[in-house]
Amino acid sequence: MQTSFPSAYDAPALAAYKGAYSLLTEDGEVLHLSAQDVRQNLQNMPSPLVIHAPALARRLDLPPPGQPAPWLDLLELFAFVHPATPVAPTPRGLALALGMQDEDIGAAEADLLPRLLSLLLTNLARQNNGATAEHLAALTVRLGQAGWIWSGTVAETLGLHDKLTPQGRLPETMLQPGDALRIWRFLPKWEETPLPPPPASHPISPVEAREQLTKMLGEDAEIRAGQADFASVATGAFEPRNVRGDPAIVLAEAGTGTGKTLGYIAPASLWAERNKGAVWVSTYTRHLQRQIEQETRRLYPDQATHRQRVVLRKGRENYLCLLNMEEAVNTAASRPAGITIALIMLARWGLATADGDLFGGDLPGWFGDLFGQGNLIGVADRRGECIHGACAHYQNCFVEHSIRRAREADLVIANHALVMAQAAYAQAGMSDDADETDDPSAPSRYVFDEGHHLADAADSAFSAELSGLEAAELRRWLLGAEGRRSRARGLKRRLDDLVIGHPKLETPLEAALMAATALPAPGWSSRLGQEQADELPPPEPPEDIGLFPLEPEAPQPVLENPTEVFLRLLRQQAFARTQEGGKQHVYAALECDLHPLMPDLAETGHLLARALTRLVEPLRTLVERLHARLEEDAETLDSTTRGRIEAMTRALRRRAISRLDAWIAMLSALDTPPEPDTTPSHVHFIRVERREKQRMGEQDVGLYRHWLDPTIPFAGIMAIPAQGMLITSATLRDQQTNEPDSDNAEQAWEAAEARTGANHFPSPPLRASLASPFDYARQTRAYIVTDIDNSSIVDLAAAFRTLFLASGGGGLGLFTAISRLRGVYDRIAPTLEENGLPLYAQHVDAMDNNTLVDIFRTEEHACLLGTDAMRDGVDVPGNALRLVAFERVPWPRPDILHRERRIHLSGGDPKSFDERIARLRLRQAFGRLIRRQSDRGVFVLLDRRTPTRLLSAFPEGVEVRRLGLADTARELAAFLADTERADQN
Repeated sequence: MQTSFPSAYDAPALAAYKGAYSLLTEDGEVLHLSAQDVRQNLQNMPSPLVIHAPALARRLDLPPPGQPAPWLDLLELFAFVHPATPVAPTPRGLALALGMQDEDIGAAEADLLPRLLSLLLTNLARQNNGATAEHLAALTVRLGQAGWIWSGTVAETLGLHDKLTPQGRLPETMLQPGDALRIWRFLPKWEETPLPPPPASHPISPVEAREQLTKMLGEDAEIRAGQADFASVATGAFEPRNVRGDPAIVLAEAGTGTGKTLGYIAPASLWAERNKGAVWVSTYTRHLQRQIEQETRRLYPDQATHRQRVVLRKGRENYLCLLNMEEAVNTAASRPAGITIALIMLARWGLATADGDLFGGDLPGWFGDLFGQGNLIGVADRRGECIHGACAHYQNCFVEHSIRRAREADLVIANHALVMAQAAYAQAGMSDDADETDDPSAPSRYVFDEGHHLADAADSAFSAELSGLEAAELRRWLLGAEGRRSRARGLKRRLDDLVIGHPKLETPLEAALMAATALPAPGWSSRLGQEQADELPPPEPPEDIGLFPLEPEAPQPVLENPTEVFLRLLRQQAFARTQEGGKQHVYAALECDLHPLMPDLAETGHLLARALTRLVEPLRTLVERLHARLEEDAETLDSTTRGRIEAMTRALRRRAISRLDAWIAMLSALDTPPEPDTTPSHVHFIRVERREKQRMGEQDVGLYRHWLDPTIPFAGIMAIPAQGMLITSATLRDQQTNEPDSDNAEQAWEAAEARTGANHFPSPPLRASLASPFDYARQTRAYIVTDIDNSSIVDLAAAFRTLFLASGGGGLGLFTAISRLRGVYDRIAPTLEENGLPLYAQHVDAMDNNTLVDIFRTEEHACLLGTDAMRDGVDVPGNALRLVAFERVPWPRPDILHRERRIHLSGGDPKSFDERIARLRLRQAFGRLIRRQSDRGVFVLLDRRTPTRLLSAFPEGVEVRRLGLADTARELAAFLADTERADQN
């Protein structure tokens, strides 16, 4: 182990402070320096203590520090000492996580960092005799070999030097460094258990729900008017179903502050306990998922009980894949040392994590920024690549653990997309869980929180996309890496021992792999933009010799890839029929209608359809013959092989066959242009865009198909499994006026039923509305700024800077476009930070949204910029959020899909259709402001063209005033100052 690293005990310390930098020198002097001074000092000083080195390097305009990092980053040490413990990556956040009190933290200058180091090393020393002591020692030795800058200090704290042999190794009786990285050897295994019996259908009475709520709240909880009423109403979703396909539905609008989360957890937990079945709670945003999971701890305060009764379910791509981890560990020796450091930190986390969730779970959101986001993606589960029972780590698998825990849980917290996918896959026999399709205990009771997003989730879940990226991804799944340096496992490798020696299986597999070459080949994106003159003509269709040729074909001339030819023609049509600089470019995409078709597009589409048919038919045959083998070899197949075959047939159907069928159906639409004056079931269009995952200059193009009304398939897949559903949100209805008019109220409810899909079920839902308990007239102020041009990024930046300074921080800035967010951030960040108001931004800071919200919640004078994800589901109570500033009215995006929906779904009033969407979004944004009775805040809309008709979006009692920027800032500051004085008195 290397021992030449600098000691951290006497290191200088560096922290950002009020637009400059606070430096604690080795002599104990605190200096305030400019960025230029810091850059000069860094060249000569020893490695300093810092917090979040990559972010600090970006502020100093220095290259990313990389790994091994040259600075002593306390976050890295925290990740090692306290794995699976999220913390806001700031001095104050780290201090609070280590148990310091506000009065001890002070101004959070550089002199705080040595105290934080002392606390961390004290906590590390306490672990030296614990259950993880040998892992700590082994991993520290390996970190020293990899050059981790903290390894010397950690080794000294653990007293490792006294344990090492003269050769610098751990004794053979101790866990060795290489073995410590192989965490799958130490993880618990799940054991197969019989499926639980179906739940009973005993109802829950309103009185019982209220009693459960009181029990959960306890004596010291804040009493919220309407919360008990909400719990009573929610019991309607747990009534027994009388007719198959006709679930009991409750549509409940609960104003902000009602406390609807605990309001539905009370009856849901009672029903689950009484009937021995699970209630699935579904959200749209990760923010709310995490909030609900925290709220359930009121019900199950014991950690072990909570883990047993509450399970968080996400898609496979969120979890650590132990097989990918093993491959990374086995190749780490030949790769850069930074990868080894990242794997060691992941190993430390993997032994401590509750569920293995890499993204949004208990792995800190800043982990990827410190240790490489690519390293996280590399060890994550990959879509469709799981080999299930063939994996050596199958019984340790985090995903399989969560699936089995969910069978026995009372509450399963998921998201809309997963719930819809699971219901759809279960109907088609393609569930992730081999038993879920025939599981008598499969979920039957659902709570859809953030119900106003059900249509958005369904739109994504039930749409189809024949694009370059999607088709190339399918080719990679089928053929593997094709000679590139990648761990991608092709279909043949995943099936090899299942089909070898079985000609009936080998033949369709080989035919499918040969046909898969019709999908975009590696490098397709660079060929996408070739000029038409350089392209070969569309290939002639080859002679149809059947699905599985028995004789090798004679050499044929090299023909262009049929998918790539089709994509190029789609791109040509899109560029020909859109105008550069138009609205499409504002959203970094070009769109055009599919019809009328440009010449050759229909013929090329037919050729592609034939090529895809040649691919899907042998895959279908392969699935049928794999199923047949289950029956033919039933007496000789062991359970592992049987499980693998079942898993692979489901994966083939989900990952390839269903997708190919959808693409072939889309291509058939080339011959069926929409009839004039009719309402289509689907909308087809062409889209060209640059994806975030692609390199600059590369584009993707695709043919898209969306349901005109996506709640139709949602209702179709939920009607059978669901016996009861509660659909709730603070913004289900659009009140065009705050006056209680019966006709308007009925129209608002009908529109809410249409947006949530409740109108597609046989029986009408039970409606309920509970008003917010807040006194908005007293607790809030609202303004529309009339003297700025929000189309000017300079004016917009000046407005945000003025408002954030007037509020003294605590400001959330909301944007409808990422480009404007970034432009404002670049212009105002230096000034705000000079005034002690740190600025953070979604799409700028290399952290996930949960971490940004944690920072914002922790740093009382910070400001945060965000887009849609910050508008919905974010809960920041208290003084940390006292201003919400919206850069413009959030009108719906003017794309083709919205155009068709406003024509056919607006009831002949497309203008009102747009206004309803804008009002609901404004209501969501305003709802971030007040989260409890003691909150005070100001809402500012920076759009002087805001129609008065939209102002009914704000709660009753809120007076929206139109003022200039200067007057708005003065009144904002005065209102917050009066509020602070009132609180002090």
